[in-house]
Amino acid sequence: MSLTKMNTLNEVYKAHPLTLDDIIPIDFSSSPSLPDSHTWSQPIDDDDDDDFSWNDPASSSIPIIDMMDPNAKKLIALACENWGAFHLKNHGIPLDVSQGAEQQLQRLFSLPTQQKMKALRSPTSATGYGVARISPFFSKCMWHEGFTIIGSPSHDAKKLWPHDYQQFCDTMEKYEKQMRRIADRLTEMMLEVLEISEEKRNWVGGSDVSAALQLNFYPCCPEPNRAMGLGPHTDTSIFTILQAKSSGLQLLKEGKWIPVHPHPNTLIVHTGDFLRIMSNARFCSPIHRVVPNENDERYSMAYFYSPPTDYTVSPSVTGDLNSVARFRDVTVMEYIGIKAEKFGDSLSFIST
Repeated sequence: MSLTKMNTLNEVYKAHPLTLDDIIPIDFSSSPSLPDSHTWSQPIDDDDDDDFSWNDPASSSIPIIDMMDPNAKKLIALACENWGAFHLKNHGIPLDVSQGAEQQLQRLFSLPTQQKMKALRSPTSATGYGVARISPFFSKCMWHEGFTIIGSPSHDAKKLWPHDYQQFCDTMEKYEKQMRRIADRLTEMMLEVLEISEEKRNWVGGSDVSAALQLNFYPCCPEPNRAMGLGPHTDTSIFTILQAKSSGLQLLKEGKWIPVHPHPNTLIVHTGDFLRIMSNARFCSPIHRVVPNENDERYSMAYFYSPPTDYTVSPSVTGDLNSVARFRDVTVMEYIGIKAEKFGDSLSFIST
């Protein structure tokens, strides 16, 4: 991603500043008990697969799709319709790249709090260390800390490791390159399914896509059933590609929270608001959350992929069933701004 595009994304967030209280995580290492600030009023229902009693057991978990399958495009479209999520295997990421990124992720969050605070995200910025940007929409804090990368991570990494930042930067840039390759391919396939014209999809594979890499850490929690790792929300992106080795992610489907357990050597992919708009509501944009764990720390890396900020997202109106557009046209920049103000009501706000 070009520096110009990174600055454009930052301009979007600059128009919707946060307060420092909405950015600074607590020092989890000095919190042996759950503070009131992080105690949610209702106990968190930690549903598991045994509680999800559909007749067909295979329908109670998101599908596993082989990226090399000749029918991958069709299978991914079905998953986007039914779940808005799937596991992706044979994605082609070299093992040393994914493992290297995991090592740097843990290296970052193992730093002392005072060291991580040197890269604290500013109220008007999108990059650096801090809690999730969705935090102001909830009355209680989340059991989570994060680090956001847009473009080169060197500016913030230098604050953490003034004399030893290059390994982190090189590793994360290699990882982002692999995520970008997968996101380009998935997006190209789904835009073909939606019969979006070549002219409207010629941005795919270009230099100006809006992309971000979010590094997440969920520490062990003393009372996980009364805390929240990441509050319920939808993503703004076309696709979000997630790498995580431990459970915690849950999708809301038909009023039930469904755990998404990781599978070896797969990525978790889920759809966002932009793909829902483009598909004219054919594809889901699933509400999801992360629940903490008492005994296990959880690390994850989420790659968010969207069109360029000046791109106009339009619903694809094809066939008799979807002959009427369910959303108005909206630019990527405008919708990011709407999401920063309306949050969960954003799609309704642009509905026709």
